Amino acid sequence: MVDVGEKAETQRTAIAEGSVAMLPETLAMILEGNAKKGDVLGTARIAGIMAAKKTHELIPLCHPLLLTKVSVDIEPDQALPGLKITALARVSGKTGVEMEALTAATVACLTIYDMAKAVDRAMTISAVRLVEKTGGKSGTYRVET
Repeated sequence: MVDVGEKAETQRTAIAEGSVAMLPETLAMILEGNAKKGDVLGTARIAGIMAAKKTHELIPLCHPLLLTKVSVDIEPDQALPGLKITALARVSGKTGVEMEALTAATVACLTIYDMAKAVDRAMTISAVRLVEKTGGKSGTYRVET
């Protein structure tokens, strides 16, 4: 594990995104709340938040963090068709929260897949990436679009 003992404690935020492409009928089923397993969007949000809190248990050498905020937003994208996931993680600490945001976005995508796979096994999870991070010695990073 990297020694972060000498680093300054700063407010750190990371935003990650991902998407799940699916058949238009699958998207409609999810948005109408008709999935057999229940509320896909609500469950995926909770799964992403829970995953962010357990990142240090999943990714070797990640520091356990006292997260101050985690949010997972899921929006329909008819152009995919599918769902776009945006996860935000925040901490006041000595190390960044990029892995927590990426883990939240990824697990939210996986949860969507799991809850709808019975009707659409061809769903595709893609474009999981860090889009922004702030705080710390390296400062701000934003993906160029």
